[in-house]
Amino acid sequence: MVHADGARIRVEGLQPAQVLAALVGVAFLVFGIVGFVRTGVGDFTGHHAAGFWRFSANPMNNLVHVVTGVVGLLLAFGSGRARTFGWLLFLGYGALFVWGLMITGMISANPFVNAGNPLDLTTADNWLHLGIAVLGLVIAMAPARRRVALPEDDVEPITADRAETTVIDRVEDEPTRITPPEQSQEKRGPGLAH
Repeated sequence: MVHADGARIRVEGLQPAQVLAALVGVAFLVFGIVGFVRTGVGDFTGHHAAGFWRFSANPMNNLVHVVTGVVGLLLAFGSGRARTFGWLLFLGYGALFVWGLMITGMISANPFVNAGNPLDLTTADNWLHLGIAVLGLVIAMAPARRRVALPEDDVEPITADRAETTVIDRVEDEPTRITPPEQSQEKRGPGLAH
């Protein structure tokens, strides 16, 4: 990428959003796999007593965790993709938080009452989903680290005999236009071939 003043800007290394997306993806993947080990795959949307601490788990909930983990790991390979994963977490788990509040009767009646509670959500799950939505927003809004790379010929090494301290005032002026150098034309006499 080239900045307006002509300096090259290069994004270096893993970005914070990528690291967070990868860590969240691994956590979801592990949580989903361990959940399948604890609950099995029978009674896919039912209530299972084999939850984690205060959080519920059933095979459908575990499947959601595994899919979220895989998506997180796949999208962690690029800074923009990692931010997209953050937005997906924010929107998906934010909606799941609101739906969970309706299922547990905290805000209003569940408009999808015929669907039941396929993810076996509890009040503790609701607050966990709110935390995941906020984490998604953090991933989506994480700043990118950038480093300005100057061309090699613009950098002069400073030696001990040339080292001195000077104060340079920064002057903001209009960007200069770069025009191609004028082509030199040989002067030829009339009648000679060009």
